[in-house]
Amino acid sequence: MIRILPAAAQHLKTLLAAQPAGSEARGLRLSIEKGGCAGWQYQMKLASQPAPEDSIFEEHGVCLMVDQESLKWLHGSELDYEDSLSDAGFRLNNPNAARSCGCGTSFEPLAPSSPNP
Repeated sequence: MIRILPAAAQHLKTLLAAQPAGSEARGLRLSIEKGGCAGWQYQMKLASQPAPEDSIFEEHGVCLMVDQESLKWLHGSELDYEDSLSDAGFRLNNPNAARSCGCGTSFEPLAPSSPNP
């Protein structure tokens, strides 16, 4: 499960409402890929519909689409939106991250747990 916090939902609603007439964007697609300064980086883009294998999370009137491979590393996360003097954007509070880079767009995953001997 991934939670969508109220600030993120409100900003996503604003982004979707600002789309040009005829746009089919209905939610946010969230995924991860190798890269970034910490090993993995978050990818976000507006999307029209989920892929058949996506998990869908709906909260506060918005939709988040996540592929199964990315969900392994994002399960339990919270999507938030921050707007400060120095930066603004979506932020992921990811309990599966051992550390995140300063820019907040990449992370190093926790090492897999070792089985008990």
